[in-house]
Amino acid sequence: MREVERSRTEPKLFARSLFDDLPDRYDRLAEMLSFGQNRRWRAAMVDAVCRPGITVDKILDVASGTAGVALALARRTNAAVTAVDLTETMLAEGRRRVDAAVEEGRLAPGRIQFTVGDADRLPFPDESFDALTFTYLLRYVERPAATLRELARVLRPGGRIASLEFAVPASAPARYAWRLYTRAVLPTAGYALGGQAWWSVGRFLGPSIDAHYASYPVHEIVAAWEDAGLEAVVTKSMSLGGGLVMSGRKQAPA
Repeated sequence: MREVERSRTEPKLFARSLFDDLPDRYDRLAEMLSFGQNRRWRAAMVDAVCRPGITVDKILDVASGTAGVALALARRTNAAVTAVDLTETMLAEGRRRVDAAVEEGRLAPGRIQFTVGDADRLPFPDESFDALTFTYLLRYVERPAATLRELARVLRPGGRIASLEFAVPASAPARYAWRLYTRAVLPTAGYALGGQAWWSVGRFLGPSIDAHYASYPVHEIVAAWEDAGLEAVVTKSMSLGGGLVMSGRKQAPA
């Protein structure tokens, strides 16, 4: 599939082109097309960094998109949250959502800041954040291991890190149903609910996920986390294997 090949050879250009036309309906359609599972997956990722009894002052949310995770982090903690994304139109929708939450009294002003940035070259000093989250990121970077090292660079020793990604179910029946849904139902439903842009996303998504795990099986991704200086790495399969939440912490100096 040409889109999958382009996503691997020109990942940043492809990501911008894919997401530029999605922001105004992104969150609503993501929930509808995932049968509401996207919200559960995000909550599990947020739980992994917002542990009871652990205080965090600064959190970085990478590939923040329309700020859904950033808002969840702000609700769960008193931390200052920085939302980073490569696509300006997605962040613009995130700002709109945050402004609405402030106007409605659901969020204090200044809790969430936005930065257009590249996950491979984050514009922050070493050890700047107490916790870090990233969502649906590694399929859109050229070298996942290098990206993980960059994410770990800005996390303080002992800081928690968690990610959310789509996955391919391990059991044969679930995998068959998943492939049927991602190849046939998802593109058609995306077009009906969101037009051409969502048809393109639906058509791309299943083959992209398959190709990613063919190149980077879960055990290799865990090894890449550990090589980046992250320890106690845990994987959590969700929704019969359709989602994958990973978490760990940055090693403290010996």
